[in-house]
Amino acid sequence: MSSITASEFAYIRDLVKERAAIVLDEGKEYLVESRLTPLARAEGMASLAELVSKLRGAGASSQLSHQVVEAMTTNETSFFRDPGVFESLRSDILPSLIRELGARRRLTIWSAASSTGQELYSINLLLHEHFPEVRGWQVKLLGTDLSSAVLDRARAGVYTQFEVNRGLPARLLASYFERQGMNWRISARLREGVEFRKQNLTDQSALPTADLVLLRNVLIYFDPDTRRRLLERIRAALSPGGRLLVGSSESPLLTGIDFERVELGRTVCYRKR
Repeated sequence: MSSITASEFAYIRDLVKERAAIVLDEGKEYLVESRLTPLARAEGMASLAELVSKLRGAGASSQLSHQVVEAMTTNETSFFRDPGVFESLRSDILPSLIRELGARRRLTIWSAASSTGQELYSINLLLHEHFPEVRGWQVKLLGTDLSSAVLDRARAGVYTQFEVNRGLPARLLASYFERQGMNWRISARLREGVEFRKQNLTDQSALPTADLVLLRNVLIYFDPDTRRRLLERIRAALSPGGRLLVGSSESPLLTGIDFERVELGRTVCYRKR
């Protein structure tokens, strides 16, 4: 397929910004080509130019535009991604929350931009392995994402050998997964209580109320105004004393937002005052 032209890139950039608030800077033409070429082929189109032409004719609310925006969202994830974060969750963040919420015996954890679900299932593995005291609690684990395709995969809980090899200890694979052909499926006890649903973080629909929010490696794709609005909305949705975790490079982006910064070794979390 031919390379994308400047006007075609500008159209895709504006569409993605309007629909998902994701900023595609100049120089990201290669990313648009790599993400949209497979979509164009799957839809029977001969070129990216044909794809953009059909987009222009169909309009921003068409099914094709939904597919383009979903294709342009980043879905990189893995089990126990960034081990230092999960060590802080095990040793400090979750124990503190469990102590604070002991009287109410309810815990809600929200993985925003959850992609194919490994982050949320990793949290559930921590709870099963290290926190037997919450087994009688009302525990809700929620994952949301813009992409229907990755949400379907997350709900199925089926992962390739390559995916389970990335960050998942062999002992946990043996204890909590079942062989399914060439792949592995998370056991029913790990899928229980885990919900995945579609949500665009930048629209004005209500955000889930949660005690812990994981919003890692998401803010970097938004412009400053969009980041601030989203962080203020997440702060409002957090329960009193609730925690927010962002990506390791994203801490400077929370400057000016009313959170208490808590340093836990090399991990930083943010507590709602």
